[in-house]
Amino acid sequence: MNAAAIAPRSWAMLAVMVLGQASTTVVTATPAFLIPYLHAEQGMSLASAGMLAGAPSLGLVLTLIAWGALTDRFGERRVILTGLSLTTLAVGASMAAAAFAPGFVWLGVALVASGAMSACINNASGRLITGWFPVERRGFAMGIRQTCQPVGMAIAALAVPALANAWGVAAALAFGGALTLLSLIACAAVVVDPQIPAQKLAAVSSNPYRESGTLARIHAVSVLLVIPQFVLTSFGLVWFVIGFGWSELAAGALVAAAQLIGAGGRILAGSWSDRAGSRLRPIRIIAVACAALLIVAAAFGWADWAIPAAIVYVLVSCVSVADNGLAFTAVAEIAGPRWSGRALGAQNTGQFLASGLLPPAIGALIAVLGVPTVLALVAIAPLIAVPLVPSERDAHATATRTFRSGRAASPVEAPSERAS
Repeated sequence: MNAAAIAPRSWAMLAVMVLGQASTTVVTATPAFLIPYLHAEQGMSLASAGMLAGAPSLGLVLTLIAWGALTDRFGERRVILTGLSLTTLAVGASMAAAAFAPGFVWLGVALVASGAMSACINNASGRLITGWFPVERRGFAMGIRQTCQPVGMAIAALAVPALANAWGVAAALAFGGALTLLSLIACAAVVVDPQIPAQKLAAVSSNPYRESGTLARIHAVSVLLVIPQFVLTSFGLVWFVIGFGWSELAAGALVAAAQLIGAGGRILAGSWSDRAGSRLRPIRIIAVACAALLIVAAAFGWADWAIPAAIVYVLVSCVSVADNGLAFTAVAEIAGPRWSGRALGAQNTGQFLASGLLPPAIGALIAVLGVPTVLALVAIAPLIAVPLVPSERDAHATATRTFRSGRAASPVEAPSERAS
């Protein structure tokens, strides 16, 4: 299928998925960017504020596989519209808890609920794009889809601290809710489920997890590589505000710049994988580069060199997110149309479980050891990931055994014809 055959409707699907995922990213990221406000204005410890920041990720963990199974069963459109509606309601509950409930317990519960509902789009958007784009353009398209996370983080980094300082926690939460409502309207107008040919569905012969450990290895690698990503995102603002004495505005601008540059890095990584004919080989290179840059960032932090530390922070933030789209695409391609929702749910579950558990532990470590030492320790994770990345031969063999047709390179085809 050529580029003309997939435009413009496929690109419209991609655009609304980026909007929807970016909006829900703002919802789940908002508590992380409330950490300085909660610490300075509400007197919360970094460990407690970190626990609140991890609440949406824990909600995601509880429901990702379930949303994936629902997507496999009912299709992308129903799941996306239902989930975004429930996310908007959950954000409203979070605002009410922040404004009226004493303490932070009910706010934490509401944040878990908002994360749980927002998980609807994580798997469904990946399935939708995999179904609408052919294999030779899928890495590029998925790279664009993966920009939603850094773009959402950048928006939250700029907006949330300012809104919290001006109008309080409830106003900062309302921002993500408004964006989610907007994305719900856009998805209702645009999203159409991909029509997978019957012969392609009939070609699925087995559970890919029973064929080999390839998917499990990709999940493990992604968990290890998400550790530096969430540490840099959750505590980058804290590092430059508290560690280097920057203003919240300046530190927020730095974090936002890192996220936006990281968005471009994801697109380049996706295009790289299309040209290389491999999703997995680039992941190894990215892991090595991430570990090296974390050590350099730690060294500049120990030396108290703020500007070099800021430059390396941007670089390592970009590199740390570049693998996400590659692994996501590989999982969808290997799992195929009957299993991709659940497989993508498992992929995201491991990542968000790590992100939900990490903030309290990392916050406590930073309080004792400081940010530079923690960055040096975090560099161990991508080094462990390198030998765990499966070979292309293993991935191809798993997909071939899963599909009787043997077309491992493109288990899910984009629809070539649509009703207008």
